Amino acid sequence: MKQAMAAIVLVASSVLASAWAQSVAAPATDAKAPPAGAAPAAPAATGGIQGQNIFEVKPDASSEPNYASQTNAERAKVQPGNNAPMWRQVNSGTAGYSSLPMREAPEAGVLIQPFVQYPGSRLTNAGEAWRQVRNQWIIPYGGSLLLIVVVAIGLFYATKGPMALHGAKTGRVIERFTYFERAAHWVNAIAFSVLAISGLVMAFGKFFLQPVIGGALFGWLAYALKTLHNFAGPLFAVSLVVVFFTFLRDNLPRREDLTWLLKGGGMLSGREVPSHRFNAGEKLVFWGGVFALGIVVVGSGFMLDKLIPGIDYTRGVMQVSHMVHATATVLMMALFLGHIYLGTIGMDDAYQGMKTGYVDETWAREHHELWYDDIQAGRIPAQRSAEGAQAAGGAPVQV
Repeated sequence: MKQAMAAIVLVASSVLASAWAQSVAAPATDAKAPPAGAAPAAPAATGGIQGQNIFEVKPDASSEPNYASQTNAERAKVQPGNNAPMWRQVNSGTAGYSSLPMREAPEAGVLIQPFVQYPGSRLTNAGEAWRQVRNQWIIPYGGSLLLIVVVAIGLFYATKGPMALHGAKTGRVIERFTYFERAAHWVNAIAFSVLAISGLVMAFGKFFLQPVIGGALFGWLAYALKTLHNFAGPLFAVSLVVVFFTFLRDNLPRREDLTWLLKGGGMLSGREVPSHRFNAGEKLVFWGGVFALGIVVVGSGFMLDKLIPGIDYTRGVMQVSHMVHATATVLMMALFLGHIYLGTIGMDDAYQGMKTGYVDETWAREHHELWYDDIQAGRIPAQRSAEGAQAAGGAPVQV
């Protein structure tokens, strides 16, 4: 019995000694263990930039009063990282501060233009609206129109050929254009050709020219043509005014023009309709191309070149000017292509008339019968200039 009691005392002493040793080895702490089921305490702040606790952001902040009118600082309190108020103000077209003078840079404080809706565009900022009109309307449809006109002229020439004279030439010539008239026409024609070629390269060159010559060379070429375009524009404008007043009298409408239009000028029948010095088709080119489209093209071109004083040349003004200019020039080129065709390969001896100034009597009688009749009746002189009179009294003019 004594031995059993001694064994129990020995085991109990060993357990107590082991527990005391573990309590001494464990680190001392003042914090009490959290009760079971309680959430762990948040870690102490360590300084520096802290992440935002997503549970502290109000997901229904947009339902608060004046949410849409909050400043960026007010929005950051309820939705950190939401910079919509700042970008909304930038995108509204509101002018901010700029040290540049308003007369030199009226839009210096405006980063993004306000919303507009141009014909053919969506409601968006003005820069994007202009891009949509240019890329989705002017370029594809303008290019298609010019291509259709070229193909139509080619098919007409292939099937009908040039308009030839039916009778034999007499060798007697009539002065159709004086030296001044030809000079005015050729200056205008050369300026128009320079503008048309440079404009076509700038508008459509990246589709058919850049893939062939590469981006670097195309960039230099486009830059050179743009500079040439700017200088040829004023020359075209001045010569257009001279051409208008030079040929105005003979392009006034007359009752015979209606008959010419109703019969289509005899283009399909092969027999031309009698007309005066200029037929109704030429008068349409004169009034539609030289006068109407000429005013629009020159006016918008001067706007793009910033040649009109007293105008604030803002981005919006330049965008509208470009859209008007591009549309009008495409229509003008389409109209003048027919004029160029008939004045060169489409009609025999028509080019010689503008080159030398003279046409044969047979040509005048067949193509402009009423004009020829007036000359034969003495109502219009056959030689209208001093050079023409000398040619009539001296050596014959080669046409």
